[in-house]
Amino acid sequence: MKYQTAIVVGASSGMGRELVRQLAASGTKVAAIARREERLQELVNEFPGLVTPIVHDVTDHDAIPELFQTITRDLRGLDLFIYNSGAMPIVEVKEFTWEKDKQMLDVNISGAVAWCNQAADRFLHTNHGYLVGIGSVAGDRGRHKQPVYNASKAFFHTYLEALRNRGVCVSTIKPGPVDTEMTAPLNMKGMMSAEQAATIILSKADKNGEHYLKLAHRIAFYIIKRVPSPIFRKLKI
Repeated sequence: MKYQTAIVVGASSGMGRELVRQLAASGTKVAAIARREERLQELVNEFPGLVTPIVHDVTDHDAIPELFQTITRDLRGLDLFIYNSGAMPIVEVKEFTWEKDKQMLDVNISGAVAWCNQAADRFLHTNHGYLVGIGSVAGDRGRHKQPVYNASKAFFHTYLEALRNRGVCVSTIKPGPVDTEMTAPLNMKGMMSAEQAATIILSKADKNGEHYLKLAHRIAFYIIKRVPSPIFRKLKI
């Protein structure tokens, strides 16, 4: 067992659910945090005594400091913290809707910082623990289809880099398309399974730095990040 205790924020579906399952299967005690109580209860039923369900909306930022202290006290420590919550409503190419944008900002930025600040502060002062943030390849450039989602992930990547520079062990994960409920409306082919993504994420959880889930993505985005803006604009990728 690599980790004795863990917190997974955004645990009710997709990669978060698989992360909880794989951690619990290895014997790790996991606090699984999400809004949907019935989904969390399924994890509890599958791993009794190992999964603790915490019903919480990450947009309730003021509740986070006390909740974090309660969870770590009940776990009697913390080895691994994963922020997996994310919002990506469908935004049409020429759509500008503040309600959708605000949802992404509240979850992908404000909720992420509110939770990760707690973990980073603890890990820095105890000199123990690993912080994992689930970003996205979408944060590597400002694509025309999802301006705020792209920007929110770019913010998250930069924020996590700053935590690393403060001395916290931080693994920034940059998945490409993964088959989850959030990506289902995209109707894309060849997406990585959530189970496979979770396995790779856990293999990189204790490795400081930025990590793509596929070598092909690392190569592709090395090139994409260096395409001049006028050309990138015309490509519309």
